[in-house]
Amino acid sequence: MSVTQEASGRRSIQVEIEVPGTPEEVWRAIATAEGISSWFVPAQMEERDGKPISETLRFGPGAEARSKVTAWDPPRIYAKESAGWVPESPPLATEWIVEARDGGTCVVRIVHSLFASTDDWDFQLEGAKSAWPAFLATLRLYLTHFRGQRSALVQVSTPVAGTEAEAWEALTSALGVKGLGVGQRWTAPAGVPPLGGVVEYLTENPYDALLRLDTPGPAVAALGVAAYPGGPAMAAMNFYRYGDQPEAAVARETAVWQAWLQERFPAPTEPSASR
Repeated sequence: MSVTQEASGRRSIQVEIEVPGTPEEVWRAIATAEGISSWFVPAQMEERDGKPISETLRFGPGAEARSKVTAWDPPRIYAKESAGWVPESPPLATEWIVEARDGGTCVVRIVHSLFASTDDWDFQLEGAKSAWPAFLATLRLYLTHFRGQRSALVQVSTPVAGTEAEAWEALTSALGVKGLGVGQRWTAPAGVPPLGGVVEYLTENPYDALLRLDTPGPAVAALGVAAYPGGPAMAAMNFYRYGDQPEAAVARETAVWQAWLQERFPAPTEPSASR
């Protein structure tokens, strides 16, 4: 089991990644609303006396997560606490730790923990751990290629019929990235809005890909297919747009990509099993 258990009842998991940048630069990326929105999801922070007291993350329409900030020690430690994912589960605590390394890099460590006498809630910790690799790879791309630039986010998604594997094959085939490897350049085929760049990250467990774009402009495209209990699989595409006027690009492209995605994946007529 990947969950660490302690005699106190604390149960936890941790993930980490090494990224370029000074502790101050990395801190701005992980502990400010502007920074978080540049590689994760749109974020908002409420402040009091110059310090954040709460954080709200917007994962999509109607999907928000609000946390209470419990520790704030720039540029080293940022901690928060939120309600569990399901009723009656214990609060979920998250700690972000930044450690400087030689050569102008830092290690970012994320620790999720809760207190429980059984393993009934471990799925929340394990789910968080499995979701982080693609997002942390996006953080590294942002700090490597787009550090400090203005950003805006295109978020589109749609439910799909069939299995996750079938949806992933359909999505990657339509975009022209099926069968490519990390480091390969590509241009999307006809029928796809202008898109091209380099494959930076690719995995099928879970189904995720990151594409560093130079067409139609500087951006990172995050592709994913995932299933959620009680519902169909979802195909999602996030475009982190950078540059002088990223908001204008997002305004133009959101409707275009949502229409393209829904055209490729007609709404399922009934809930489909994910596996």
